[in-house]
Amino acid sequence: MQSKVLVIEDSKMAMNIVIKLVEKAGLEAVTAQSLTEARYVFSQAMPESFLCAIVDYNLPDAVNGQAIDFCLESILPTIVVTGRMDATTRNSVLSREVVDYIPKENAQTYDYLSRLLGRLERNKHIGIVVTGQDRRSARHMVSLLKRHNFNTYEASTAAQTQQLLRENHNIKVVITGAELEDQNSTALIANLRADYTKEQLAIISVCERGNDMHSARYIKSGANDFLLKPYCHEEFLCRISQNIELIEHVEALTSMAHTDFLTGLVNRRYFFDKLSAMVPDSDRAHALAMLDLDFFKAINDTYGHDAGDEVLIRVAGILKQQFDDGVVARFGGEEFVVFLPSTPPKLAFKRLETFRRDVEALNFTHAGQTYQVSTSVGLLTVLPEALNVAVSQADELLYQAKKAGRNRIVSDIAAARQRIQSAV
Repeated sequence: MQSKVLVIEDSKMAMNIVIKLVEKAGLEAVTAQSLTEARYVFSQAMPESFLCAIVDYNLPDAVNGQAIDFCLESILPTIVVTGRMDATTRNSVLSREVVDYIPKENAQTYDYLSRLLGRLERNKHIGIVVTGQDRRSARHMVSLLKRHNFNTYEASTAAQTQQLLRENHNIKVVITGAELEDQNSTALIANLRADYTKEQLAIISVCERGNDMHSARYIKSGANDFLLKPYCHEEFLCRISQNIELIEHVEALTSMAHTDFLTGLVNRRYFFDKLSAMVPDSDRAHALAMLDLDFFKAINDTYGHDAGDEVLIRVAGILKQQFDDGVVARFGGEEFVVFLPSTPPKLAFKRLETFRRDVEALNFTHAGQTYQVSTSVGLLTVLPEALNVAVSQADELLYQAKKAGRNRIVSDIAAARQRIQSAV
């Protein structure tokens, strides 16, 4: 279900801008031009369907931010927009537990609002640990983080911090102070950095203003960033967001490097990187299959490359659906590979035969002409220790399937039986 954003704004021009930003973020705007109207439209909707509220500080029936209080009382994360930029208004806004405030100053501030909306949605899946802080500081940090929809965790020791990281793979940030009960903070940072790179986990250290040596020690021990006390609401959240966005950018680039653009499957490089250390387990059977679409070049030549792309995308969709417990990669062109962990030979053959039949049953249409595609499979059920050798052996079985007439599976077990029968 599409999340909603309650927009309370009496300026039609500002309202139109905000609505466009909300829709650009893939959200639905529910609008009101006054506090009275906002109370009514909110009462007609399901409160849990709202991601947040965007509220003008000064409204005809709420001139001093009363609409902000209504949204906060309704448990809505609240972003305030205002044409006033004086210190009194700013302090009035930030004295409330708002997500942020945005002055109606220029186009760049609305761009910030757009990014903030996307951030609030993504933050639902991100964890942050607050550790080594005095109780008051920890409560304040957790309050700020929760306004931004982060999943928050608290720890008072290095051991608790490391356990939280082991148990919660959504954690992207650790905010650490000097109040750890079992270890000094630089040791914790160094230990965390030994297990997590800066691109995997951001560590932000908080230290007292006036002690430059502490901040330098934290950075040298492996921290990504530091905050000096006392810090303002905005600085705290901007540093958190910047560090998370850096991690997300690296993750996106890594995903692009590992993913085939057309099919969304992992590519050959990622397949070898992920499974190169594979060693046969005597207690568990693994299977590896090489697959190739039959006469695929004829489809491209006859119907065009767009038609060929459609075939690859649909076949990749079946592979992802049927082998989501394994690793599926596009090796290039019309060739794919499937690794099935802990899968006995008979079950591996059965699953691949189901896939082969499902591909054979697909119908494609181009310019009024209907065509089909089939696949040949080489299945290896006894894997050598070296992955590249396993791939070569499965590829040889695939060649045998092609040579035998295509649209079939040739496995190492069947091939071994045939060799025995031929020898007899």
